[in-house]
Amino acid sequence: MTIDEKIFEEPEGEEWVEGFLSDERRAALESFAEKLGVKFSHIETLHVALTHKSYANEFEPRIKYNERLEFLGDAVLGLATATYLFEHFSHLKEGELTKTRSGIVRQSTLTRVAEEINLDELLLLGPTEPIFGRGRDSNLEDALEAVIGAIYFDQGWEVARDYIFRQFGAEFERVKVTGIPKDYKSKLQEIVQSQPLRKLSYAELGASGPDHARTFEAAALIDGKIFGRGFGRSKKAAEQEAARAALQKIGELNLNE
Repeated sequence: MTIDEKIFEEPEGEEWVEGFLSDERRAALESFAEKLGVKFSHIETLHVALTHKSYANEFEPRIKYNERLEFLGDAVLGLATATYLFEHFSHLKEGELTKTRSGIVRQSTLTRVAEEINLDELLLLGPTEPIFGRGRDSNLEDALEAVIGAIYFDQGWEVARDYIFRQFGAEFERVKVTGIPKDYKSKLQEIVQSQPLRKLSYAELGASGPDHARTFEAAALIDGKIFGRGFGRSKKAAEQEAARAALQKIGELNLNE
């Protein structure tokens, strides 16, 4: 089975069809691709990347959605980021490279990039998704990774790598200036411990998504009250995002940090 067959392999026992592309949708996707600086051979792949599972669930037979491309894009993003850091940060050791990569590809960064390219305007969501779903960080993060997966799938590694280098250029430059991303949990712990009798704890609020791409939600609590919420691909990553949100709430971190 070739890679293209695997990416769009249909689960047994389900009927699937190709999503219909209207002239308006096709034109919007081509315009979006042009802004990304990528020319797709099959614009339908980008359409799948921007189709959420909640939208696909409204159809019978079901149409294809972006979870598999998201899985692929997550790996491509990680490899491209690691490649850039390896080539441009020769002074960093393995552990420092790992922390730096994690800081660049965290959810807050992906959400901000998705918003900058107005990805939410093309993301198809079903009516079962909450009204605030279009702007949910997890939806935007997943869709951006799916778009990266679509670029790689349609155009190959070099085009996908170059796109990531362009799109995340500001993040790479930020790391050059600020160094290894901060450990928000440690910073929040220091602040809370400096105030006698105050207690910091974390709570897992839930998890969603398929087994191969779970998204966790966590909360940072001070004296039992929620001060920040965060999402991440692991419980630790979600707690880091929750700590960051808590630091912003108590005025110890700027909104763009």
